[in-house]
Amino acid sequence: MADPQVAICVDFGSTFTKASLVDLAEARIVAAAEHPTTLPVDGHGDILDGYDACLAALTEADPRAAGAEVLACSSAGGGLRIAVIGNEELVTAEAGRRVALSSGGKVVAVLAAAAQAGDAAPYRALRDAAPDVLLLTGGTDGGNSEVLLQAARDLVASGWDGPVVVAGNADAQAEVSAVLGDVPHVLADNVVPRIGVLAPDSARAAIREMFLTHVIGGKHLSPRADFLAMVRGATPDVVLTGVELLADGLDAERPGAGDVVVVDVGGATTDVHSVVELDPEDSGLSREVVATTRVTRTVEGDLGMRWSAQSTVEAANLPELADAARARTDDPGFLPADAADLDDDEAIARAAVGLALRRHAGRSRVVVSPEGRVVERTGKDLRAVDLVVGSGGVLRHGRDGVSERVLAGSVGADLEGGWQLPERAPVVVDTQYLLAAVGLLAPEDLDTAHRLARRLLAAGRV
Repeated sequence: MADPQVAICVDFGSTFTKASLVDLAEARIVAAAEHPTTLPVDGHGDILDGYDACLAALTEADPRAAGAEVLACSSAGGGLRIAVIGNEELVTAEAGRRVALSSGGKVVAVLAAAAQAGDAAPYRALRDAAPDVLLLTGGTDGGNSEVLLQAARDLVASGWDGPVVVAGNADAQAEVSAVLGDVPHVLADNVVPRIGVLAPDSARAAIREMFLTHVIGGKHLSPRADFLAMVRGATPDVVLTGVELLADGLDAERPGAGDVVVVDVGGATTDVHSVVELDPEDSGLSREVVATTRVTRTVEGDLGMRWSAQSTVEAANLPELADAARARTDDPGFLPADAADLDDDEAIARAAVGLALRRHAGRSRVVVSPEGRVVERTGKDLRAVDLVVGSGGVLRHGRDGVSERVLAGSVGADLEGGWQLPERAPVVVDTQYLLAAVGLLAPEDLDTAHRLARRLLAAGRV
């Protein structure tokens, strides 16, 4: 029987498996451990080998760990890969892409169905991107349903037999379900129920369901049943839930505050999560076709510390780091051996963070329109956020002052270029993987999750 006083929160990452023992009564992490993630190779190995090593370390630190309930999230084995099908590229396909990102997935393909109607070949080509789940969107509620229905027919004709989340025109969903037939699928609310509205929550929950029921087992990361039993969701989805609770806790402590941005620098990608309350007066300032949502996640697949190190320094135009980046790409397990290596790691991280935050935040500029001079904004306005949280090994294990150096040029007033970056927000590093733990605990024990989030707020002195 599980010890009701403690829980183990685990993140099966692409490189490291991290585990924390949480005292539920005190809402604090009492022990932590990490171990290289052990992925099966040529039929040998088990992702739980790394977890077993973490469990042994936690139990040595606190014997209660041996009987603790285990809650886990995973981005191992490529994480959650999603392909999006929408009516057209600018609206429903783009809306689906944003929803897929907020669901913790890496978007590997986007297909505009209207341009491919009646042709199954582009759907067969989706297989080359190796998605785990397809998100099928299209049409506003009550609008034209033919493109969505034809997309379902073409998908079946292509031979696709993987999981599908249908989140298009509500009036056509019963017919779409009939067309899909034996193809595993689940129906969710339309992500674009009407023009100018983006509604991600139902589709996000449906993608999570598909991840748990079809994807985790399908990756064959472990033959043991306890792996499937402990996983609650994809790591980015779980972390985004933690970010939402962090924002709620900040607003409770300082009413009117609550805007948070988290930048997570990984080996392959740099993720940015933001929770920003939208100003209704700003709704007419953006030229974007798809509405911005309060909760947003972006994934920059070309920005990272190891697998993506070379593309990072190329995107940042830093030829002086080319050799250092190549060494890290060639050896993703590279560990800094001296001060020069640490300097290079920080420089690569600074480039990844700067580019990822700018792509997420976008710009603000004055343009001339038929109505006169107006402010045009793209992306998510982060200028007034109340807290910036840094995450990732380079920040957790870096030298004193690493967060200030890595975030230099991305946080602060008077930054050049019109970028909508944080101006006055305090910065805190999630050194204990609290956000993943908060997100994992939220469905099980919301009070403890909120109290745990407040520890991160206290560390940020907000």
